Amino acid sequence: VQLQASGGGLVQAGGSLRLSCAASGRTFSVNGMGWFRQAPGKEREFVAATSRSGGPTYYADSVKGRFTISRDNAKNTVLLQMNSLIPEDTAVYYCAARRGAVVAGGGTPGAYDYWGQGTQVTVSS
Repeated sequence: VQLQASGGGLVQAGGSLRLSCAASGRTFSVNGMGWFRQAPGKEREFVAATSRSGGPTYYADSVKGRFTISRDNAKNTVLLQMNSLIPEDTAVYYCAARRGAVVAGGGTPGAYDYWGQGTQVTVSS
């Protein structure tokens, strides 16, 4: 499975961006899909995730109410709509996928089987 992320960029605080992740290859094996981010000098952290099979959608507390994850199973894509961006959202955002459903809370990076290349999001103050 290959994941291709796109949609990052530079935006002012309060602005919006939408990230997209397209899966290709053996996509039938993919159930959970989501996003992580990693800021300079920090560990990769969970942002949001959802499962093809339904069930809960999970968000990090820091993005709840501002970010929305959605999925188009027919197109094997997952989107992350990011609104009311703040400088603390600046990071490289990674798309991730796993064979099973998303675990409770979204999971750690080790719970995901496939990763995209990352896309830079920079929020200026």
